[in-house]
Amino acid sequence: MIKYVIRGGRPLSGEVSVSGAKNAALGVIAASSLVEGVTRIENIPKILDVTLMLEILRELGAKVRLVNGSTVEIDSTSIVNTSASYEAMRKIRGSYYFIGALLGRFGHAVVAMPGGCDLGVRPIDQHIKGFEALGAEVKVKSGFIHATAREGRLKGAHVYFDVITVGATINVMIAATMADGLTVIENAAKEPHVVDTANFLNSMGANITGAGTDVIKIRGVESLHGGTYSIIPDQIEAGTYIAAVAAAGGSVLVKNVIPKHLECITAKFSEIGMSFEEYDDALLVSRTGKLMKTNVKTLPYPGFPTDMQPQITAALCLAEGTSVVTEGIYDNRFKYVDELKRMGANIQVDGKVAVVEGIESFSGAPLCACDLRAGAALVIAGLAAKGTTEIRGVHHIERGYEKMVEKVRGLGGDIVCVDVPDADELSEVG
Repeated sequence: MIKYVIRGGRPLSGEVSVSGAKNAALGVIAASSLVEGVTRIENIPKILDVTLMLEILRELGAKVRLVNGSTVEIDSTSIVNTSASYEAMRKIRGSYYFIGALLGRFGHAVVAMPGGCDLGVRPIDQHIKGFEALGAEVKVKSGFIHATAREGRLKGAHVYFDVITVGATINVMIAATMADGLTVIENAAKEPHVVDTANFLNSMGANITGAGTDVIKIRGVESLHGGTYSIIPDQIEAGTYIAAVAAAGGSVLVKNVIPKHLECITAKFSEIGMSFEEYDDALLVSRTGKLMKTNVKTLPYPGFPTDMQPQITAALCLAEGTSVVTEGIYDNRFKYVDELKRMGANIQVDGKVAVVEGIESFSGAPLCACDLRAGAALVIAGLAAKGTTEIRGVHHIERGYEKMVEKVRGLGGDIVCVDVPDADELSEVG
């Protein structure tokens, strides 16, 4: 077990390079199990969630070879299993993408109910609705999802999602890639990682059009071939460093980004006093004056992302005046607020709405991360705080951020990893 120790109060400066997108990588890795041949995936983030997905692939029978820190070769030709262990699959929410992949290729899948961060009710009913429309019988038994194509192979169909859902859009798109005939997904999610998964599949021989719009069409193909594909940069990691500069001050060049993907984030940070200079694949992010209040509501892309809500809330704690943050996606995303209050934050939460009264500064405190993005928000607050902040539960952070401590140190932040005895960790986390 480890904890982060941060001595705050230092403006950030320098350059930071953004890793491959976590959420895109999870979809692409699962989709690679459709390919009979060698898939070379580049710009893979070196994070726990990716390690778990590759572990599941190995359990299914794929050959996985790490070429270097950011490139992996996957040969799924030898996959014979249609189920991996409960222990491997329950640790990560992205494991549910294997339902679509295995169902699409073999007509059968047994996958544990997904894990991941506790953000309230996160049902998979829209996934099941899509699979059933494609001709599958789906049952949940003893913690596992059992899905079987009634005719041995999925059939193209019309799928309309009752709500916009990234996970179900990717999952049904993967499943339909090798189904017989045409599948039309309406009310589809438009997030960049939906587009990236579609682009990956197309580069391997799929026939998918419309990704990035609310109607996606998939014409089923007989098989997919191997090839090379590079994951897009992580817009949420980039946004996290933008929020860190907002809270701590300074000027940072955020490299390896797609500025278009960040517009939903930079627009809101511009409102609160941040300045941006855009380059082809980089953004110069600066804050010199005081932050200003604003109102934020998280929405599906191209709205402000829910995965950036804790980070901008941490920054708004230091803005002048009263800001209102409304969570439009998940039911339980304000659990981290109690930790910010330990640092002096003035936040009142009522259901999905947080009212944030600006304070002069944070004070360092002992904290515990309750989920991935909440952990990132605590790091941001710690960097801006007076005094020392200790953050436990950092395994949540390392699920989704590659080398965060190393990258923050490269920007002048005073942050270190410290080993924690297991008993000490358990007593603190409870």
